[in-house]
Amino acid sequence: MANTKSAIKRNKQNEKRRLRNRFFKGRARAFIRNAHQNIETNNLEEARAATLEAISALDKAAEKDIIHKNNAARRKSRLMKKLTQLEKEIAEQ
Repeated sequence: MANTKSAIKRNKQNEKRRLRNRFFKGRARAFIRNAHQNIETNNLEEARAATLEAISALDKAAEKDIIHKNNAARRKSRLMKKLTQLEKEIAEQ
């Protein structure tokens, strides 16, 4: 338990930040999950839209320093790689 005023204030600030970070991280995770599901079901239009939403959520999280920018870039790259692979498979059919 915090004893000093500054420690009490720091705890309040940390809790606020934790909740805000949790919101943006969870939002990004949900959009990524949705994009993966649409890619796996071979639904190209919905997969594209979901991927763009996921990329946007990752960019927002990286912009607010909730996740590292390279972490966001890596995840976006993996998503786009899967999406382009799906587009190639559909184009070949």
